[in-house]
Amino acid sequence: MTTQEEQTRAGLRFPAGFAWGAATSAYQIEGAVAEDGRGVSIWDTFTRTPGRILNGHNADVAIDHYHRYREDVGIMAELGLSAYRFSVSWPRIQPTGSGKVNQKGLDFYKRLSDELRGHGIDPWLTLYHWDLPQELEDKGGWPNRDVAYCFADYAATVHEALKDHVHTFSTVNEPWCAAFLGYASGEHAPGRREPENAIRGAHHLNLAHGLAVQAMGARRVGGCVNLYAVTPATDSVEDLDAARRIDGLQNRFFLDALLLGRYPEDVLEDLPGEIDFIQPGDMKIINAPIDVLLVNYYSRFTVSGAPGGRQSAAAAPTDTGSPWVGSEHVSFVSGGQPVTAMGWEIDEGGLVEVLQRVARDYPPIPMVISENGSAFDDVLEDGRIHDNERRAYVEAHLGACKEAIEAGVPLEGYFAWSLMDNFEWAWGYGKRFGLVHVDFETQERVFKDSALWYSEVIRQNRRHEPTDS
Repeated sequence: MTTQEEQTRAGLRFPAGFAWGAATSAYQIEGAVAEDGRGVSIWDTFTRTPGRILNGHNADVAIDHYHRYREDVGIMAELGLSAYRFSVSWPRIQPTGSGKVNQKGLDFYKRLSDELRGHGIDPWLTLYHWDLPQELEDKGGWPNRDVAYCFADYAATVHEALKDHVHTFSTVNEPWCAAFLGYASGEHAPGRREPENAIRGAHHLNLAHGLAVQAMGARRVGGCVNLYAVTPATDSVEDLDAARRIDGLQNRFFLDALLLGRYPEDVLEDLPGEIDFIQPGDMKIINAPIDVLLVNYYSRFTVSGAPGGRQSAAAAPTDTGSPWVGSEHVSFVSGGQPVTAMGWEIDEGGLVEVLQRVARDYPPIPMVISENGSAFDDVLEDGRIHDNERRAYVEAHLGACKEAIEAGVPLEGYFAWSLMDNFEWAWGYGKRFGLVHVDFETQERVFKDSALWYSEVIRQNRRHEPTDS
């Protein structure tokens, strides 16, 4: 190891007890979609609809984690992870989304959690990462208020079964994506383009979070949001308004609801249609006390109210509408930063901004970075992947985490996205985010250089003992 590398890793040391993790989601890795009683999800249906997924891919096998979880936990242990964030497949637990529970599904997550604990890895369980049971979608999906109550029942079932196996539960992963990519733009399942129903869906996803927190009782529970730093392209009135709008719908609509128990008035005014779906008591439920805020961060938005830019933050692989309900006129422009293979600008400074903002503007809440990562066009050469761009991305964002901690942000952990290459939603298998390379034909796993570097950073931190002062 060079002196420079030693100094870099020493400089990335974090407080004792900092959670070093990686994250995945059930639909993207498990496969086994028709095994052991699992029901059909909206993503199973979506991937079978022509034109929805790049190259017609599906996740029927994905990376076969359902059968290879012991091997994958061994990989985590070799990397030195102290925590692993995974999601539970709702249709694997309740095939129709309500009613009868599939014990084989619960048993799988018990085995996974116990395997993790046996290797000294703390399981962080996410209840929902977008795989709604198809039967609930057939009844209206998230725009149907009843689905939020079905989710609470599901949360109580999972919690009761796994409360002795899992330390931290979180509710809904990135409700913005589930609502606005699923029901406004149609880029994600179920592929609907119904802007007003997307708003209803967003509220019911927030309500589902609060109901689930109540249903799980006093166990350590968190909510999860995907946050972006938002910058106006210029200081013109139009661009400043564009930034207000996008920040409102992406960030404040969810943060204000979860942490303050209200929606921003300016955001509600931006939205079309009647806001008649918020019932008395809803906001108090959504504002149920949580123990930790999970923050997913990837990039910054630079926006303009003038025509001529892209209508979404990055190109979609298939034909889609706009997810920006009520602000479809806003365009996204280059901020002049390098981009990943997803077309997302690399801006670690934005991570410091969003963390400091939450710490400044909201009641005190411990935070973790629950997703952060990058896709690049990896090349396997002589059994190695020299992904220097991904390594630099992770290093820069860990530096941002450390800067935020030093500024007083109560940040308690970092989860890289993703542990392994997997099914990347509408992009199929065309984009790779993993620290670990997966050959999708043979299922062979290979550590990328970024994984080896991350492992050494973790090792340096974990052996660091705090000194008395």
